[in-house]
Amino acid sequence: MSDSPDEQAVWLQRAFDEHRRELHLHCYRLVGNVTDADDLVQETFLRAWRARHRFEGRASARTWLYRIATNVFLDSRKAAGRRAVPYGDPLEWSIELGPYPDALLADDAQAGLAARETVELAVIAALMYLPPRQRAAFVLRDVHGWTPQEIAVALDTAVAAVNSLLQRARHTLRGRAPSDPKEWRRPQLTSEDEEILRRYADAKDPETIRELLAEDVRITMPPEPPVVGIDAAAEFLGRPLDWRTFPTSANGRPALINYLRRPGSRHYEALVVDVLRIENGKIAESNAFIGARHVAAFGMPTTLEP
Repeated sequence: MSDSPDEQAVWLQRAFDEHRRELHLHCYRLVGNVTDADDLVQETFLRAWRARHRFEGRASARTWLYRIATNVFLDSRKAAGRRAVPYGDPLEWSIELGPYPDALLADDAQAGLAARETVELAVIAALMYLPPRQRAAFVLRDVHGWTPQEIAVALDTAVAAVNSLLQRARHTLRGRAPSDPKEWRRPQLTSEDEEILRRYADAKDPETIRELLAEDVRITMPPEPPVVGIDAAAEFLGRPLDWRTFPTSANGRPALINYLRRPGSRHYEALVVDVLRIENGKIAESNAFIGARHVAAFGMPTTLEP
């Protein structure tokens, strides 16, 4: 790029603003939570800023930014050291996973495109089985449709190595993610989902909660063990605690933001986001993501006054 430094700066800011939301989704798929995705996007802009004078236009600005973001992710995994690969369902195991607020997709100028994006929670969880380079290659190829040649350039490796990464990734994901890519997309929230969520938010006692649950309901809440079955779930959810809740949606599913006021405390503290899976009019699963950072991802404060 031969423009003046001022023109380069304006060009980069416009390109980054245009693709910021989809870059954030891309980073979310790679890391599985909003907080780390925020950090990756910020670092992507910083690296792009430092390299803006070297952009030659051989690829689109979008491809260039995706390439930078992917390598920021890979570098972050190296810096974090060796990480364990989930040995069971990551929704039960991984404390890194978190929900993606649907409101963030609503901010996208290309809302129709964003609605079809791959943020289905089960798929995001399945990606956690993959080592970083396999995950990056799989997302670029099977989600974004990049060619192996384009991925090889992005990862600075040979096409044969990319094909090997893809083969191993697909083998690992077989049986762990839906086989039909159409099922990787964000589900559509229904009016029935919203009504069940409202009743769930209002329910205070085990009997009322039990009416909303499927017999084989499962509650996941890493690092705590899951709660399985309607009896155990109703008792667990019906504990007499001082909650404040706020209905929302995440990953195309109904969700509930929860604040807890502990005995002797004046404030309600951000504690957990529950993302529900509803089947046949009953709550079949609640994926609870514990930690104030997950609440903050929805633009909510960490504490509330009584």
